Formats: sequence, C-alpha cells, structure tokens
Amino acid sequence: MNSTVLPGELEIRLDFNSRIDQKRSRLSLQRPDGGEVAVALAPGGASGVLAGRAQVAGEGRWKLRWQVLSLDGHITRGEVSFSVRDGARAR
Repeated sequence: MNSTVLPGELEIRLDFNSRIDQKRSRLSLQRPDGGEVAVALAPGGASGVLAGRAQVAGEGRWKLRWQVLSLDGHITRGEVSFSVRDGARAR
C-alpha cells in the first residue's frame, strides 16, 4: 500500500484474521531520516485488531512496522510504506 497522507495525527488500525496477544504485539513508525518511534497501542481493542495514533510531521517516505504474536504462539511481522506530503505544497 503506497498511500499519501497529510502531516498531523495518523489513526492506525490493522485487522488480523486470528486473535492476537496485544500485550506482546507492537507498532512503530520509521521516519524518512531512518529514526524509529514506538506507537502506543490503543487499549481494549478487539482480539484481532492492533490500533494506535501517532503524529507524522516530516514530509517524505515513512514505514509503519508491526509485529504480532498470535495466540497459537506464532510471531508475524510486516511493514506498510506511505508518504507524508503537505497538501498546500501539492497544489
């Protein structure tokens, strides 16, 4: 998925087809400069959902990285790339 979003608050929601252990799962954002920041998970979500909110401020290519532990013990990882671009500059 290669979407473009505006700078500001980003609502994150990943839906999985099986139940996950949210206490042992995580989200993080990799900024365009290579730095990485953890995303606090939203409490009390559905058993197959990983969700959180984060601020994205710098323009460029970002990556949302995720890791989940399924209740059967398997660890799964992945990433989703996206771009941040100021809407005023896009005009």
